[in-house]
Amino acid sequence: MQCAAVTHIGCVRDENQDRVKISRYGECLLAAVFDGMGGERSGQEASKLAEDEFMTHFNKAYRLGMDSHALRNLLISSVSAANSVIYTTARMNYKNFGMGTTCVAAFIDETGISVVNVGDSRAYYMADGNIRQITNDHTVVNMLLERGGMNPKELATHPQRHMLTKAVGTEKTVRPDYFRLERKDEEFRLLLCSDGLSGYCGNAELQYVLGQEITAHECADQLIEMALQKGGRDNVSVAVIMQP
Repeated sequence: MQCAAVTHIGCVRDENQDRVKISRYGECLLAAVFDGMGGERSGQEASKLAEDEFMTHFNKAYRLGMDSHALRNLLISSVSAANSVIYTTARMNYKNFGMGTTCVAAFIDETGISVVNVGDSRAYYMADGNIRQITNDHTVVNMLLERGGMNPKELATHPQRHMLTKAVGTEKTVRPDYFRLERKDEEFRLLLCSDGLSGYCGNAELQYVLGQEITAHECADQLIEMALQKGGRDNVSVAVIMQP
């Protein structure tokens, strides 16, 4: 599998509060994106704490050959570990009040892809030229949409379109969503990204870039550049995995 992880501060932000990580475990691979939130440098600290604790917890417990049930439990507990550290850190210093982060992580093994997410950082899967969003955004507008209280055409301009209903570290406990995709396709593309990309680029644009005959690094760079060309109004981070 080819893979690439890239993050960019964007064109208007003073700091990059995103983190992106890819680690290999033999023929398997773990990718994760975190998008911090909070005043001053709290968001940056939250995403760093989340990445460090998530990876530390995962690495301590991971064993080769884990089945999908064990992987599910490990991914969820890794998010919970990160949540506890951020929540405790915020309570120890009033300047960090409200700090938190999104999280989307995917583990790719020989038989499938296990995904967890909290917040609005997304995972996309593409095979046979078709892209689909795996994760569901934990946002106010998505909640309203699911309840039938909003027209889909209102999403792009709604004043609460970036307001999260769930994040890592803002509450004492958090329950991430979990998804499992069985690997039936010999060729696929997996994209994890912060809303600095998905908030400004539609599925058709993402599908076009992911569908090109280019390397994972070239693909990641093109996705970042596409977000920057649209104004780069947020930090933007991507993790791209390609098979073969």
